[in-house]
Amino acid sequence: MQQTWFMVIVILCCLGQNDTLDVRQTCQPQASCSECLRSPGCAWCKQGDFLKPGESNERRCDSAESLTSRKCEVGHVINPKPWKDILKDSQLSSDPKNVVQMKPQSVQLKLRIGQPHELKVVFKRAQGYPIDLYYLMDLSYSMKDDLDKIKNLGHDILTTLQNFTKDTHIGFGSFVDKVALPYVSQQILRLTNPCPSRMDQLHCRPAFSFRNILPLTEDADKFQKEVSKQKISANLDSPEAGLDAIMQAAVCWEKIGWRPKVTRILVYTSDDTFHMAGDGRLAGIYSPHDGQCHLENSVYQGTLQDYPSIGHLSTVLQNSSIQLIFAVTEEIYHAYKALSELIPGSVVGVLKNDSSNVVELISDAYRNLSASIVFDHEAAPAGLSISYQSSCGRGGWSDWSPHGECNGIKLDQQVEFTVRFNATACLTKREPIKIKVQGTDADFTVLVETLCDCECKDKQEKSSDCSGNGTFHCGMCSCDVKHLGQKCECQLSDDFESMKEMSALCRQTNSSDICGGHGLCECGKCACHNHYRGDYCECDDNSCPQHLHKMCNGKGSCSCGQCQCNDDYTGEKCHCPPEGKRNCRKGKMGGKPCSGHGECPCDRCICKEGLTGDYCDRVQEPCGMKYQSCMMCAAQGQTCETECQDLRAVRDEGAQEYACIHEGLTFYVDATNDGPIEIHYADLPKSIDKTSVIIGSSVTGIVVIGIVIIIVYRLLIELYDLKEYRSFVRAQEMTDWKDTHNPLFQGATTTVMNPLHDDE
Repeated sequence: MQQTWFMVIVILCCLGQNDTLDVRQTCQPQASCSECLRSPGCAWCKQGDFLKPGESNERRCDSAESLTSRKCEVGHVINPKPWKDILKDSQLSSDPKNVVQMKPQSVQLKLRIGQPHELKVVFKRAQGYPIDLYYLMDLSYSMKDDLDKIKNLGHDILTTLQNFTKDTHIGFGSFVDKVALPYVSQQILRLTNPCPSRMDQLHCRPAFSFRNILPLTEDADKFQKEVSKQKISANLDSPEAGLDAIMQAAVCWEKIGWRPKVTRILVYTSDDTFHMAGDGRLAGIYSPHDGQCHLENSVYQGTLQDYPSIGHLSTVLQNSSIQLIFAVTEEIYHAYKALSELIPGSVVGVLKNDSSNVVELISDAYRNLSASIVFDHEAAPAGLSISYQSSCGRGGWSDWSPHGECNGIKLDQQVEFTVRFNATACLTKREPIKIKVQGTDADFTVLVETLCDCECKDKQEKSSDCSGNGTFHCGMCSCDVKHLGQKCECQLSDDFESMKEMSALCRQTNSSDICGGHGLCECGKCACHNHYRGDYCECDDNSCPQHLHKMCNGKGSCSCGQCQCNDDYTGEKCHCPPEGKRNCRKGKMGGKPCSGHGECPCDRCICKEGLTGDYCDRVQEPCGMKYQSCMMCAAQGQTCETECQDLRAVRDEGAQEYACIHEGLTFYVDATNDGPIEIHYADLPKSIDKTSVIIGSSVTGIVVIGIVIIIVYRLLIELYDLKEYRSFVRAQEMTDWKDTHNPLFQGATTTVMNPLHDDE
């Protein structure tokens, strides 16, 4: 039994993340009331006369339905139900004096082990919610061009933020690196002026790990004034003390000036990578970062503690509800993208080499952060699992996951989450669980406790119900050390022989185990465990066969391994319903069981030979010899009592073509009627000379195709001639014949003068 209970606990723990048990939980009986309530699906009967003689106290622990069926009065069944009490549920509001972004705000839960409970939560970002933005800038030497650009961007940043809210504060801080080798040169001249080249006329500020230059303020002119005073600095190696600076900006609340009930944004700009935990050892710094504020005169040198780890930094940022925007150059984008994936509520943007696009980058990053809503919770106590389901306004719900998330959400859009709590073990005390939206102060508190103890008010010491030898509590006796038995009626003896004789009374045979290994021998009688009973615990009331995953089909009770059926159900599994409820008729009303071609002793047809189907309405061999013989006999006009036993041949009119053919006849077998199986047959259609049809069709097709080709060819020739003729006519019409003298032309008439001719 202990092994079985252990397996149930393991399964529950494995399913803790999904928090869903689709199957009905089976109670694993326990020997006490408190242990019983800690077993999923169990209830306890405290009725004094509930147990039969010889039954153990484990029989009091069973499902509530089983206890009631075994005659435990409802008032004596201890089965506390999970419940919730909403302590505070204010309406959502964007009023600056009373901003409410999440409802409900406070809930109390009482859980049973293995019975998940769900809460609906609504979230909507308040319009015009205040914003605190702290600008954290890398002032190493490579950022000198960027500093000149930032000096004039204070007004632009505030103007951009005022597109989202009128209540904005802005601050400025910077970082370089720890003032120790090998990060910063320790030469005296380099400590005062760490510029990399002595020929450089620019004077650099001494290095530092972090400097809080301007606490958060609403004065943009002051921002521009203070930033304009800043000078560039320098260090030796490429990585910077960015994580040091982020940690100090996050934990030094009062010195930075973070306000409560605002959206907190930390903008981090750099053109190089960062040092992390463990790098401090290069400078002989071994003490891990303590996560405390160490600003002195607004400066943190960082020479006493190592760089913070990414996990530590992520936890601090989440606890402070600070959203981080990495504005970095394209060369190091991938490094900060990997870092961002380890810090929830952070985004990365590509910064131009001179930081000219920082205002646009901040605006886009804030929109991206606002469009993503992530529900999460603080560390839950052992034995309690929490999961989430999201409805992001696009219809339907997401799968259960360790946190709730919605993306692409508009600023004024409302989203819903379902939070599921599942206890897998008893909690030692009432635990407050804070569930919040990452990057905001919106949260709600759930007070969780488990129902693991029995509140019985019948405790009696030396009770008469326990023969004066024990304490009566929750319907059972807890005997003193010298007595045992259901009512503490048996006194323990130190005499070995008497103990041996008593044990023999609990053995069915001399070679069998005491109480069959399923109980304890008390006063010479067996007190059986779990569902066992009988003089020697030989009967198991939980070993009957199952049907459809239910013992005795849920239509009977299990008695000593055999089903005792109720409501006229029969069969070894109580799986055979009464005749009027059996599923053996094809229609809901009328018709014979199994179409008249089989028997229905239970809830399934047993068909005659040669038939199959749920209702015996299909023939296994529809063209078989049996049906051919009957058909041929009937076609010859004979009586056919032998050939057509339980069959009826029907001749159909006209020529047909059915699935089966035999000796010039075609037929099919119909077993769907309630009467005898019918063989429908008819003559085959007359055959056609397929060779003549094929040859004739081929010749006709060739002739037709030839004629069509000739006609098409002739039409094409006519169209071509017509086109040429029209072209000739157009050419003639366009010819211009002019009546002029051709100097090369000589007439055909020649005149010759006769010199002898006299004109007279």
